Amino acid sequence: MSFEQIPPHRQQPALLEAVAELEAVTAAGDDEGFGPALGRVGGLFGSAGPAEVAAAGPRLAALLPDAPPFPRAHLAMVVGACVENGADPLACAGPVLAGLRGALGGAQRLVRRWEETGGGPLPDPEADDPSEAHDRIEHREHLDAWHAHLAVVGWWTLHLWQQAAWAVYAHAAVRTEARASGVTGVLLELFGRYSGGQHEFKGLAHLALVLDDEPLLVLHRPTGAGFLLRMDGLSDTFQLHTLLADVLVGGGHLPGPRPDPEVAALARTAVLDGRRVIATGAFNLVAPDGSWLWNEGTPSDVPVVDGVRTLVLDPLPYERSWSAGRFIQELPGDLRLERVLPPAEAARLLARTAPAQSAEQAFR
Repeated sequence: MSFEQIPPHRQQPALLEAVAELEAVTAAGDDEGFGPALGRVGGLFGSAGPAEVAAAGPRLAALLPDAPPFPRAHLAMVVGACVENGADPLACAGPVLAGLRGALGGAQRLVRRWEETGGGPLPDPEADDPSEAHDRIEHREHLDAWHAHLAVVGWWTLHLWQQAAWAVYAHAAVRTEARASGVTGVLLELFGRYSGGQHEFKGLAHLALVLDDEPLLVLHRPTGAGFLLRMDGLSDTFQLHTLLADVLVGGGHLPGPRPDPEVAALARTAVLDGRRVIATGAFNLVAPDGSWLWNEGTPSDVPVVDGVRTLVLDPLPYERSWSAGRFIQELPGDLRLERVLPPAEAARLLARTAPAQSAEQAFR
């Protein structure tokens, strides 16, 4: 064979070598070797090229279910970093969100057993000894040693799972899939049940609830006009309110004052520079059954009627104002008008809605 015919030697990228080692350690059930092997992966991450990181992400995510409980959360953080640097978010999301669910369940078990064993301040993951927490909550009849261990792990690592989940939920494809599969619904229920005061889920819940490429039917009761719009990346109803005014009033379709261009830009892509910019309300947002939809919620609160989210705009019952911007600054949002409904169609749809509640009813 001539020199030209000899295949060139291809050295495996260093990061993927470390990933392969971690895969072997995990397959062998070598819990003692897992931490050092994961440390080598983390140490090589910063010098790895985009293609290596993209290839590593799904392989590392696949190891999460079999990783030892404590370092599993640190592995999830590496997976999240891979996603933030180009790895396929859909290929990585499932094990990350399953791990968050497990950590939530464990942390809640710790909180419950803490109350059952005398209450008092919950352990501080930064300062306290997890073995002492384990000894306190373990009980042969109420929480055996293994489940007590998982409860302690959940409490001590929940913040890491939140960060990893944020990395995957930042992608529209993950949000859509997790919502359709019911994963998001389960996580939101767990967020609502959680009673440990040292973790806050509002931001992650808002991110998980963001609607992408979502139709929105809007009916304006005072004029009888109707519109079909499309929401994309909206994380809060303050943002939706501003963009409704910008598109419909600013576009000349409805009467009223148009939002300041800076306020509208902050609702889409612009970033606050430290100043406080004030937005003002233009409508009262009402569900088709007459109940009010509060700006403090998310666009996912708008109910689905006959397959499309449907919103009624009524006159403001009182003046409203708020700080302009987006609840999730990293996430750009948009609202686009697709068509103006013919008057007869809008009238037919409006006739199926209930009158808005009074302020007294809404505030009960």
